[in-house]
Amino acid sequence: MKYDEHSEIRIRHLEEGDVGALAAIEAESFSMPWSAEDFLRMTKEADALYLVAELGCEIAGSAGMRMVCGEGYIDNVVVAPAHRRRGIGKLLIEALLREGAALGCEAFTLEVRAGNEAAIALYEGAGFVSAGIRPGFYEKPVEDAVIYWKR
Repeated sequence: MKYDEHSEIRIRHLEEGDVGALAAIEAESFSMPWSAEDFLRMTKEADALYLVAELGCEIAGSAGMRMVCGEGYIDNVVVAPAHRRRGIGKLLIEALLREGAALGCEAFTLEVRAGNEAAIALYEGAGFVSAGIRPGFYEKPVEDAVIYWKR
């Protein structure tokens, strides 16, 4: 899929060599970022499916989930600030849902900060439906999480 007139985005599986770049993107994006070790662990877990978006030789983002009993729990989605609002998050979510379904996931769930309007629009656009609130779920700052499901 074309990213712009000069380059192409490629979605592929997370590799060990990606973890440093992803940790840097996390640190730019979140108040409680995942570390390189957190991402490295996901390269080794049998129930984990983590994808990266690659733009040329640069990691532009990632999305991942854990798969348990036919359900995919999406626990991390991040796009580098310089590459946001260009459809990379959408490409990552679509690929994650497609690969998860091929691996036997029949439903997907996630939590998102109640005030993260861009992420909420992304998830609702992908067919996720709000199923409730987890009060005070997030820290730094404390904020409710909206629980989403796609069945």
